Amino acid sequence: MHDSQVAGQLIDQVSGEHLVADKGYDSEEIREKARTKNMVPVIPKRSNSKTPNPEFDRHIYKNRHVVENLFARLKHFRSIATRFEKLARNFKSVLMFACTIIWLKLQPAAGPVK
Repeated sequence: MHDSQVAGQLIDQVSGEHLVADKGYDSEEIREKARTKNMVPVIPKRSNSKTPNPEFDRHIYKNRHVVENLFARLKHFRSIATRFEKLARNFKSVLMFACTIIWLKLQPAAGPVK
């Protein structure tokens, strides 16, 4: 089953100013559900769409790659990719640890302590 079929249930569980999704989620149902939760749907129209898309913000959509890059980096951690941890709390701990390692690698090296 594709994620877009349960998107309405997922939207009910989140909050935010914008709902950013790819073309696979281009449906008026999903857009309306986001609007009822006071979110602006930032979803590009499919290439064969005839209707305009005034709510689409290209700048916000381009920043979506940051989240996708995080998921790509997390897949390099074998225990996360294969879900070694069966308990949710343990999996969450490993996930937080991996995110911390990724974040630390992104920080500039500190200079000498004075």
